[in-house]
Amino acid sequence: MRDISPLRERYLRDSLPVRLGGLAASLRRIRSFAAHEEGGEAVAGLIEECKYFIEWTAADAPVDTAAQLVDLQVQLARWQHNWAGIWSDPIRRQRLAEHSLAWSERLLRLSGLLPSQNPQGSQPQTT
Repeated sequence: MRDISPLRERYLRDSLPVRLGGLAASLRRIRSFAAHEEGGEAVAGLIEECKYFIEWTAADAPVDTAAQLVDLQVQLARWQHNWAGIWSDPIRRQRLAEHSLAWSERLLRLSGLLPSQNPQGSQPQTT
């Protein structure tokens, strides 16, 4: 197993919103790699990375955010447990991609990194 200490140190330098955004980005990469059968090793590595990111983030997050991170952690563990069956089945692999995208979008909303929009979808005007 590789030494993850440098990754942890670097990751923890970022603010909570940036960490949540980084986790969201990793989940989007899972979606992207899952579209290709040869992306299995990359997806497996990203799932493991996401689990570390959650572990390093949850303690600093508000309770409701931490609870959602725990739910995601459980989902990631399920994917790992059922990995062979998921990756060999294009339909299950597609479902994994869809779920990882949904989690990514959810985490981006939680992070507060996205600009807020008015109901019409345009940016609010400033004076």
